[in-house]
Amino acid sequence: MTKPSLLLTAAVSMAMTASFAQAKGISDNKVKIGVLGDMGGVYADVCGPGCVTAAKMAIEDFGGKVLGKPIELVSADDQNKPDVGSAKVREWVENQEVDAVTGLVASSVTGAVTKVLGDAKKLALISGSASHAFTTKACSPYNAHWTYNVVALAQGTVLPMVKSGKKNWFFITADYAFGHALEKVATGVINKNGGKVVGSVRVPLGTTDFSSYVLQAQSSGADVVALANAGGDFVNSLKTASEFGLTEMVDVAGLLVFIQNAKALDPAIAAGMKLTTGFYWNYDDATRQWSARFKERHGSVPSMAHAGVYSVTMHYLNAIKSTGTDDADTVMAAMKQTRPDDFFARNATLRADGRMVHDMYQVRIKAADERKNDDDVFAVEQVIPGDQAFNPMMPQCEFK
Repeated sequence: MTKPSLLLTAAVSMAMTASFAQAKGISDNKVKIGVLGDMGGVYADVCGPGCVTAAKMAIEDFGGKVLGKPIELVSADDQNKPDVGSAKVREWVENQEVDAVTGLVASSVTGAVTKVLGDAKKLALISGSASHAFTTKACSPYNAHWTYNVVALAQGTVLPMVKSGKKNWFFITADYAFGHALEKVATGVINKNGGKVVGSVRVPLGTTDFSSYVLQAQSSGADVVALANAGGDFVNSLKTASEFGLTEMVDVAGLLVFIQNAKALDPAIAAGMKLTTGFYWNYDDATRQWSARFKERHGSVPSMAHAGVYSVTMHYLNAIKSTGTDDADTVMAAMKQTRPDDFFARNATLRADGRMVHDMYQVRIKAADERKNDDDVFAVEQVIPGDQAFNPMMPQCEFK
């Protein structure tokens, strides 16, 4: 076969592929997105009603339609229970023609839900979950993990502390997939850099009395007590640590702190704590403008999970528009070929494994006298490039 023939064959093949994608069009004459989150529990402020608000904003900003077809939204409370979440998503997929699910906060729930979505060839647009399993041991061609993960948290928070001489660590860890993953990854960073873990305790999700766990940390001889938890658990554990004087004895590190949690704490307790986040509302004009719109709708400034839901929903809808179809394989391929670029996604790319790599931020919780208003909680001290923050891609997870 001559070279011109090869070129002609390739051109015909490309045209046929494009025509096939166009022919698929929009299934069921609509695009339907589900938002699954914690609507009333310990993570409600992180990714519950606010994630619904963010998804609604994205749909409205997109125009309410894609390729002339309506964009619909459904939402549900997973109660932070894997069986509840997976049952709801299965019902959405089988009976309500849902094409993609976003939100997804508790990693244990997300693990169950992504299996359902993968089997159905529907997209998981993960914004609230921290475990890195969804692009490693539980990777799937249908996962897009958007906002942050435990590796980025450990690289941004734990590594600088160990390098500064804080060698002995004790963990107070949420006793489920997220907490286990965060402690494991952080432990690896600690050990690799000459530190050691002198002890840890596992705490059930939603615990209100942290007294016994704080006492164990107090007697451990650690330089740093790491709180490998989030949401209400983080707030309650740090308050207890302060009441018992632990914060005066050692450094207490919050490994996953959302702005809502920082705002809930007395600055006298939390001021000076350094942490890692994927988004801060007051970073620049673009973040401030979107956050002002969100606050007007929702009543509070957005968490990074809220901002992530908006960003991933817009990227998903743009991929449908560009390909002419809501076919999951075609849309995911387009999402990976086009760099995300908005107020949230800075210097970003969606890798072949589904990990969205972007700039992260090391921030410090401000003291009371530094704050200009109730929302002025963080001071951004360092931008962490995504290729330094996130874990490298595993070859077996390179989905094309």
